[in-house]
Amino acid sequence: MKYSESLKKNSDFQQVYRRGTSYANRYLVMYCLKNQLGRNRIGISVSKKVGNSVVRHHLTRLIRESYRLNEETFCCGYDIVVIVRVNGKEQGFHSMESALLHLGKLHKVMKSEENEKKYEEDID
Repeated sequence: MKYSESLKKNSDFQQVYRRGTSYANRYLVMYCLKNQLGRNRIGISVSKKVGNSVVRHHLTRLIRESYRLNEETFCCGYDIVVIVRVNGKEQGFHSMESALLHLGKLHKVMKSEENEKKYEEDID
């Protein structure tokens, strides 16, 4: 992940939950909050309800790899928390990737001409 790092602290997760916006689809929930760092920080959460540790780590790796491969399409300067729902347990890479990109578009954190102009205005 060239432009990103991981969210690790519980306080960072809590701040994104409280102050960020959320959208959901069948497999994932995504919270986004602008940060002032100029790079993205991504956190992935998988509850014990979803499965045992093997299942949870597998899903975490799927989400992380989906993000890594599409990292250039995400705008910089956001804290992103992705939560895997129970329905996502049986899903493969491509469905998780499309769910992640769908939520990115809903949050308008995917790069497009409009978002690039908006991001440049926010920096200035």
